[in-house]
Amino acid sequence: MSKKYKVAVAGATGAVGREMVKILEERDFPVETLKPLASSRSIGRKIEFRDQEIPVEALDTDSFKGFDLALFSAGASVSKEFAPYAVKSGCVVVDNSSAFRMESHIPLVVPEVNPKALKSHSGIIANPNCSTIQMVVALKPIYDAVGIERIVVSTYQAVSGTGQKAIEELADQTKALLSGGEVKNKVYPHRIAFNCLPHIDAFLDNDYTKEEMKMVNETRKILSDDSIMVSATTVRVPVFYSHSEAVWIETGKKIIPEEVRRLLKKAPGVSVLDDPSRNEYPLATNAAGKNDTFVGRIREDISCERGIVMWIVSDNVRKGAALNAVQIGEALTDKGLLKIS
Repeated sequence: MSKKYKVAVAGATGAVGREMVKILEERDFPVETLKPLASSRSIGRKIEFRDQEIPVEALDTDSFKGFDLALFSAGASVSKEFAPYAVKSGCVVVDNSSAFRMESHIPLVVPEVNPKALKSHSGIIANPNCSTIQMVVALKPIYDAVGIERIVVSTYQAVSGTGQKAIEELADQTKALLSGGEVKNKVYPHRIAFNCLPHIDAFLDNDYTKEEMKMVNETRKILSDDSIMVSATTVRVPVFYSHSEAVWIETGKKIIPEEVRRLLKKAPGVSVLDDPSRNEYPLATNAAGKNDTFVGRIREDISCERGIVMWIVSDNVRKGAALNAVQIGEALTDKGLLKIS
């Protein structure tokens, strides 16, 4: 890419924001100027980028003037307030929060799955939920080949999905339990260390959580298919990085595991690790820090004629958030959909 772009990162001091900056450098995104933005509490902090230390600036309504791309990871309320100002400034926003995902006029994009949706953007593009991203990356090749009528998924989600305070809480609780100290929980309603919490986000009137319904609604939107039946149970587990998912699908036409493996081995962003005889299957510890979505334990469902079961693991901070946002930026530049201010 010969063109260079002025890029702002809102929420640059958070776990995902820091990862966005790191990935911009790793992938050599054509950044002319980087502006790290955060709340006024972060003034005085610096962000490292390409051997430079760049001072963090306070996010305000004028932060985006003269900038081309803004990567947001500062929470839904911040996005709702400041993303419109970025768009008015001529900046394209890629937003990692839930603020705009289900707005009908805003594309919800995973570049390996539905890059054509970018063409309809009018200034804001939504990054899907982390647990949805990795699932649709793995399911899209199967969907294209034989169709998918139903998805049942149970997730095992790392505490980094909640943020830095949750990472610290798991570490502190683990140390306390192993040393006989007092265990305190502030981030989660129950102890997370050596525990599993079947509760991510708030409960809704249908007794599903917001996180579970995000997977339902976002999957349908990304695949442009409201006929797919989706049910999710999302669980927080005492793992620092990488979400794992047990996924059952009922396909439109029968497909055997060997064909599923063949499709996934050719799919962009997917790595197949599936040799149970050698204890080879995706692990959260191995996926952490990696860009791919890892798939294994691929097998026929013995209770359903057209059922396939699989295990999907991906780093939730990278592919589930920061990497996907940067890939959207890359797709915008490749397709000429990001104009230089």
